[in-house]
Amino acid sequence: MRHRVADEQFDLDSPEPRRPMECPVEDWLSFLGHRWNALILWHLKLGAKRYGELAACLPGISSKVLSERLLGLEDRGLLTRLASPTFPRSVTYGLTLAGSDLVCVLDQLETWSRHAPHES
Repeated sequence: MRHRVADEQFDLDSPEPRRPMECPVEDWLSFLGHRWNALILWHLKLGAKRYGELAACLPGISSKVLSERLLGLEDRGLLTRLASPTFPRSVTYGLTLAGSDLVCVLDQLETWSRHAPHES
Protein backbone atom coordinates (compact mmCIF):
# COMPACT_ATOMS: atom_id res chain seq x y z
CA MET A 1 0.00 0.00 0.00
CA ARG A 2 1.35 3.46 -0.92
CA HIS A 3 1.17 6.18 1.69
CA ARG A 4 1.93 9.88 1.44
CA VAL A 5 3.33 12.10 4.19
CA ALA A 6 4.11 15.71 3.29
CA ASP A 7 5.93 15.42 -0.04
CA GLU A 8 7.23 11.88 0.52
CA GLN A 9 5.69 8.66 -0.72
CA PHE A 10 6.60 5.30 0.69
CA ASP A 11 5.34 1.75 0.92
CA LEU A 12 3.85 0.61 4.20
CA ASP A 13 5.23 -2.61 5.65
CA SER A 14 3.10 -5.71 5.42
CA PRO A 15 2.34 -7.47 8.69
CA GLU A 16 4.96 -10.11 9.35
CA PRO A 17 6.43 -11.81 12.40
CA ARG A 18 8.97 -9.56 14.08
CA ARG A 19 10.07 -8.64 17.56
CA PRO A 20 8.54 -5.47 19.01
CA MET A 21 11.99 -3.84 19.24
CA GLU A 22 12.37 -4.21 15.45
CA CYS A 23 9.13 -2.39 14.65
CA PRO A 24 9.20 1.43 14.45
CA VAL A 25 5.47 1.66 15.21
CA GLU A 26 5.86 -0.48 18.32
CA ASP A 27 8.83 1.66 19.37
CA TRP A 28 6.81 4.88 19.09
CA LEU A 29 3.72 3.39 20.74
CA SER A 30 5.87 2.25 23.64
CA PHE A 31 7.48 5.69 23.92
CA LEU A 32 4.15 7.52 23.79
CA GLY A 33 2.67 5.02 26.21
CA HIS A 34 5.02 6.16 28.94
CA ARG A 35 2.92 8.16 31.31
CA TRP A 36 2.94 11.90 30.54
CA ASN A 37 4.72 11.90 27.14
CA ALA A 38 1.59 12.32 25.00
CA LEU A 39 0.05 14.77 27.49
CA ILE A 40 3.14 16.98 27.45
CA LEU A 41 2.98 17.13 23.65
CA TRP A 42 -0.76 17.83 23.79
CA HIS A 43 -0.27 20.74 26.21
CA LEU A 44 2.36 22.27 23.92
CA LYS A 45 0.15 22.18 20.83
CA LEU A 46 -1.19 25.69 21.44
CA GLY A 47 2.26 27.18 21.98
CA ALA A 48 5.48 27.05 23.97
CA LYS A 49 5.34 26.86 27.76
CA ARG A 50 7.78 27.32 30.60
CA TYR A 51 8.62 24.41 32.89
CA GLY A 52 6.35 25.70 35.67
CA GLU A 53 3.43 26.16 33.27
CA LEU A 54 3.80 22.57 32.08
CA ALA A 55 4.01 21.30 35.66
CA ALA A 56 0.76 23.15 36.47
CA CYS A 57 -0.96 21.48 33.48
CA LEU A 58 0.03 18.02 34.74
CA PRO A 59 -1.18 17.60 38.33
CA GLY A 60 0.56 14.68 39.99
CA ILE A 61 3.76 14.71 37.94
CA SER A 62 6.95 14.99 39.97
CA SER A 63 9.73 17.40 39.00
CA LYS A 64 12.06 14.46 38.37
CA VAL A 65 9.62 12.72 36.02
CA LEU A 66 8.77 15.94 34.17
CA SER A 67 12.47 16.64 33.62
CA GLU A 68 13.03 13.07 32.38
CA ARG A 69 10.05 13.21 30.03
CA LEU A 70 11.08 16.59 28.60
CA LEU A 71 14.59 15.30 27.97
CA GLY A 72 13.22 12.17 26.27
CA LEU A 73 10.91 14.23 24.05
CA GLU A 74 13.81 16.53 23.18
CA ASP A 75 16.06 13.54 22.41
CA ARG A 76 13.39 12.19 20.04
CA GLY A 77 13.30 15.53 18.22
CA LEU A 78 9.73 16.33 19.26
CA LEU A 79 10.36 19.48 21.27
CA THR A 80 12.89 22.24 21.61
CA ARG A 81 14.29 23.68 24.81
CA LEU A 82 15.05 27.37 24.69
CA ALA A 83 16.93 28.86 27.66
CA SER A 84 16.75 32.64 27.85
CA PRO A 85 19.84 34.56 29.00
CA THR A 86 17.86 36.43 31.66
CA PHE A 87 18.04 36.35 35.42
CA PRO A 88 16.42 34.37 36.81
CA ARG A 89 16.96 31.92 34.00
CA SER A 90 13.84 30.95 32.11
CA VAL A 91 13.46 27.83 29.97
CA THR A 92 10.71 27.48 27.39
CA TYR A 93 9.65 24.26 25.67
CA GLY A 94 7.96 24.17 22.29
CA LEU A 95 7.09 21.64 19.62
CA THR A 96 9.34 20.97 16.66
CA LEU A 97 7.80 20.32 13.25
CA ALA A 98 7.98 16.58 13.99
CA GLY A 99 6.27 17.21 17.34
CA SER A 100 3.50 19.18 15.65
CA ASP A 101 3.04 16.39 13.11
CA LEU A 102 2.77 13.85 15.92
CA VAL A 103 0.22 15.99 17.78
CA CYS A 104 -1.92 15.86 14.61
CA VAL A 105 -1.80 12.06 14.83
CA LEU A 106 -2.72 12.24 18.53
CA ASP A 107 -5.65 14.52 17.64
CA GLN A 108 -6.84 11.92 15.14
CA LEU A 109 -6.55 9.25 17.84
CA GLU A 110 -8.62 11.41 20.18
CA THR A 111 -11.31 11.82 17.51
CA TRP A 112 -11.30 8.09 16.83
CA SER A 113 -11.48 7.27 20.56
CA ARG A 114 -14.67 9.29 20.99
CA HIS A 115 -16.42 6.97 18.53
CA ALA A 116 -14.60 3.72 19.29
CA PRO A 117 -16.56 0.79 20.65
CA HIS A 118 -16.38 0.56 24.43
CA GLU A 119 -16.57 -2.52 26.59
CA SER A 120 -19.78 -2.78 28.54
